[in-house]
Amino acid sequence: MKLHPLKFTPLFKYRLWGGDKLKSVLNKEYSESNVGESWEISDVKNDETVVASGYFKGKSLSDLTNEYRGDFLGKAVYEQFGSEFPLLIKFIDAKTPLSIQVHPGNEIAKERHNSFGKNEMWYVMEADNNAELIVGFDKELDKKDYNKYVVDGSILEVMHHENVAEGDTFYIPTGRVHAIGSGVLLAEIQQTSDITYRIYDYKRVDAKTGKLRDLHNDLAIDVIDFKCHEEYKTSYETKTNTSNSLVHSPYFTSNFLIVEGTLKKDYASLDSFVIYICVDGVLELTHNKKSFSLKKGETILLPAAIDVVELKSVSEKSKLLEVYI
Repeated sequence: MKLHPLKFTPLFKYRLWGGDKLKSVLNKEYSESNVGESWEISDVKNDETVVASGYFKGKSLSDLTNEYRGDFLGKAVYEQFGSEFPLLIKFIDAKTPLSIQVHPGNEIAKERHNSFGKNEMWYVMEADNNAELIVGFDKELDKKDYNKYVVDGSILEVMHHENVAEGDTFYIPTGRVHAIGSGVLLAEIQQTSDITYRIYDYKRVDAKTGKLRDLHNDLAIDVIDFKCHEEYKTSYETKTNTSNSLVHSPYFTSNFLIVEGTLKKDYASLDSFVIYICVDGVLELTHNKKSFSLKKGETILLPAAIDVVELKSVSEKSKLLEVYI
């Protein structure tokens, strides 16, 4: 069977800060409350997503990489990662703020957790009035200063708070302390990792456990970037029917694509799978005369063997994140 565009069945994650926008805005189907994350494409151990329909229904990412190798991932990607799919794609709904946290890089994550590090990016899909993201510091610190702010509970006072709106994009490299504020719905692209070090959590008690959540300051202190940066938000162009550069890193490449009318995309020269994340509108994707619907809040993966697809915006304009290695 030839490889074709693939949709996966999302995994829904309870979070004490989760709301209902994944259901009310993105039309996800689940019955649980406080669902904060929809894992769209995941190869995290024990949290693997599977193909939703068609010939490959029920197949996991590792099933497909083991069977199709370079035809699925791209030859260079397969040589680098083997059967481990390198990216995790999520939608996140924060009804209340997430903890202040940081992620380790590849070297420490491998040593401590036998995992990839967690470089990631956020694309804001919707934000309430005065909603904010917390990214990095507003002044340069050293370990001694930082420990003082953590111990006395005033770490928020030295962090960079930024009000956000739809379309705002942030790259969060490993070591950068960060948090998603209340009222933000976003798409997240990250390395395949579930390693997070919590620094501060508002002294919240989890309703499911009745306990405070663990903090990991002893682990976090060795990975934090204490520098203050002039700019944390990513600037980018918004040309129609063009792959506008967002984040180009050693871990993933992401572009912003506004589709108006019909657009042909040719990936013959790209040695990688491609993921489309629809962040607004409704599209029809056609490959080999077979069409797939893609609407806001949906994700589809194009195996590397697919060279050409046609995108047609069903709504006036549609917006995609285009992701590959």
